[in-house]
Amino acid sequence: MNRSLAAVLCLAILSAAGCTSKWVMKSQPSDGTRVWPQSPEKPKIRHLMTITGFGEKGRSLKTVFFGRGEDSLVMPVAVATGGDGRVAVADTGSKSVHLYVPQEERHVGISRLGSGEMVSPVGVAFDEEMKLYVSDSFHARIAVYDRRGDYLYAFGGSGEGLLSRPTGIAYDRERKAILVVDTASHRVHAFTQKGEPLISFGERGSGDGQFNFPTHIFRTSGGRILVTDAMNFRVQIFDPTGGFVGAFGRHGDGSGDFSMPKGVASDGEGTVYVVDALFDNVQLFDVKGEFLLTLGNSGSGLGEFWLPSGIHFDGRDRLYVCDTYNQRIQVFEIMKSDR
Repeated sequence: MNRSLAAVLCLAILSAAGCTSKWVMKSQPSDGTRVWPQSPEKPKIRHLMTITGFGEKGRSLKTVFFGRGEDSLVMPVAVATGGDGRVAVADTGSKSVHLYVPQEERHVGISRLGSGEMVSPVGVAFDEEMKLYVSDSFHARIAVYDRRGDYLYAFGGSGEGLLSRPTGIAYDRERKAILVVDTASHRVHAFTQKGEPLISFGERGSGDGQFNFPTHIFRTSGGRILVTDAMNFRVQIFDPTGGFVGAFGRHGDGSGDFSMPKGVASDGEGTVYVVDALFDNVQLFDVKGEFLLTLGNSGSGLGEFWLPSGIHFDGRDRLYVCDTYNQRIQVFEIMKSDR
């Protein structure tokens, strides 16, 4: 019997036996001593763990025949979590999205976009039903997957005239809408969950409400929309209808300045976090846009970054940072201030 036939027979036996692999998140916990700012100041942020990928656990017939499966992060650029603790990571290096459901110990590598293949997945978001939305900037589409990771439908596409190069996305629970940054057209769009257009705002420029290659987006708990206006080196703030509220940031190399701003998010206390890929850090600002603190620096150690990109807060106010060229995601605890 040749090896190919033996492998087919083994797979048939495993399928008939109902053998299902269990997967775990490959992570390295911290010892809790890496904090920002450092003593004698009161710490606000603590490093929790580093995520490097996903792998099969235990020993089964499948692992006996084929060994344990492993899916490492190659170039993670965006991360999102669902209400049940599931995690999705857009990995442009593998042209796929990692979907991990911890309660089921299940990992799915999503690489299909309809009848084709993903090319450049750069944004991920979940709705309350745990449907997963993925922006593929190459295909100019938003793909939607069910809670098991199976493809449902897609919307957008340059041929439909809706999107040119979608990048950052966010979910608006109040309106049940998908917020999408279209970098190439210098605009922000809101769509229904089915992809029907709701509102659009922005145009190219440097004035209030104008953009110069925007990239990332975040909806605060209060309904405001934060947009990284990358080549204007600032973050702009809008109300739920797209009305301009304010902006902060400028080009420079000092504290509070930007060189290549990317991911943006805010915590439960309203502090805004902005990733700067060239500075290899995350900068913190208050609700008025005043600089507070810098998290991280260049390197590969704990709390160090190499061209970081996306950023995300989960339901427990834990901060996830895509440490893209270190091929990992770093997770931080936000330590609540006394009030």
